[in-house]
Formats: sequence, C-alpha cells, structure tokens
Amino acid sequence: MAKDTKAAKRAPTADAEGASGGRPTWTGMISFGLVNVPVNLYTAVKPELHAMNYLRKDDLCPISYKKVCRATGEEVPFKDIVKGYEYRDGDFVVLSDEDFEKADVKRTSTIDVEVFVDEQDVDPKYLEKPYYLEPQKKAHKAYALFREAMAQSKKVGIGTFVLRDREHLVMLKAEGKVIVLILLRFAASLRDPAELDLPGKIDVPKNQRELALELIKKFQGAFKPEAFKDTYAARLGAIIAAKAKGKTVHVREEEAPRETEVEDIMAKLKESLAATRH
Repeated sequence: MAKDTKAAKRAPTADAEGASGGRPTWTGMISFGLVNVPVNLYTAVKPELHAMNYLRKDDLCPISYKKVCRATGEEVPFKDIVKGYEYRDGDFVVLSDEDFEKADVKRTSTIDVEVFVDEQDVDPKYLEKPYYLEPQKKAHKAYALFREAMAQSKKVGIGTFVLRDREHLVMLKAEGKVIVLILLRFAASLRDPAELDLPGKIDVPKNQRELALELIKKFQGAFKPEAFKDTYAARLGAIIAAKAKGKTVHVREEEAPRETEVEDIMAKLKESLAATRH
C-alpha cells in the first residue's frame, strides 16, 4: 500500500494565468483618446499555496473526472457535447460556436478607457480581481507618461476589454511603478440586497450607541495588509510538512464564539472597552 506522503511531494500546481517572467495572460493596448500603449497583462495573484488533488484512499491513485449523462450515468465523448442554456426547468436552447461569435460584437485587443473617476467613487462590491500591466518593448515612455498622468491627477481609469471571449469592466490605477488593472463586476451581476431579510431602522439606546462608537474609535487605524496573515494556510502547511515526515499532528481545539444576547450587549461593550485600555 502506498504511503500517504506521496501527495505532499507533489509541487503546487501553477496558476493557469500568466505570471511575471512567463507568458502573459493577454497582450494588447491601453487606449485613451488617440493614445495607444502596448501592454502585457499578468495576474497579480499568487498561485494557491496548497493546491489539493483528489486521490483513491487505498493506493493514492489520482482521480480524473469524466463527462457523464446525469440521467443514465453513461460517459459522453467530448465530440458529442454541446453547450446549452436552460431557459425553463428541463428545457434547453443549444448554442453553437457561431452563436457565441455573434454575441461577441467587439473582439478587440484594446483596453478602452472611457472615463476617469475618483477611486473612492468605486464601490468595493464591484472589485473582483487584480492584474499587473507591463509595457511591451519600445512602449516604456508612453506607459510611464500614462502612469504619471494618472498618479498626478489622483484619478483611476474605467473602461472595458475582452479577455477569454468575455467583455469585462475594468479599473486602471497607477501604483508606484506599475499600472494595476482590476476586473470589476457589472452592476447587473450584483444581487439586490432587498432580497434579504434585513431589519429596518431601529431605535438604539443612546448609551449603547455611544459605547459602540467609542469601541470603533479604539480600533481605528490605517489599513496595513501585510499585518494580516493567512493563518489557515500556515497551519495547513505545518500539517502537510509534519505528515510528510510521518509525524502525528495535534491541533488544540478552540471554543466557538457564542452569540451575544440582546440583554448582554451593554455588558459586552463595556468589557470590550475595558480590554482595549490594558
């Protein structure tokens, strides 16, 4: 029987998207007005630290996934698979490659900047994923000009471009030497919070409100992302390293937090404030 350390010896899987020094995810141009700056697009997100594989527990054989018919369980060859949209329960419209090409009305190689706005005007709910833009050869001066102009104006550029046959809304931001491209969500992709069961305006006792505000002030500070660590990834890494050496891992169980009852809120606020003064 194979040892359970095999999986730990496998290197983390590479990000499917381009990383700096490798192949770019996308190449094209930033276009604003009549100015075009050739750029390469690279993901700004590191690959997942501990990428997992599914294995058969008896011999750690890696598991692959087959395309099967949900009704019969029969495996379906790739050549017999088509794409379809379920417009009604159990009823589908089949879409061909030609249909997708018709929908892709603007297959361009440009990031079209349409407006410059204050960054604080972009609601964080719209932010999706960051990328880095690198100038192509002979485009360093044009890239630097655009970057410095954005930095001095204290504005970010909002526009669109096509990545993997889909149009995306994006924000361009000057950050040090690099221009960061952040994919944004379209407004139509966000759910309306009115669908949720939310409380209306409630009269909160003045003393509770004042204590809550005081507690918020005690925790005020600058956002320093480097101060926050992925403790889950660190613990998982330690577990993997220990198991790879055949060691048993013991984890101390932590007590789950308990809901604060309405009648206890005042006392808990006072306890929290007292703890911050130490």
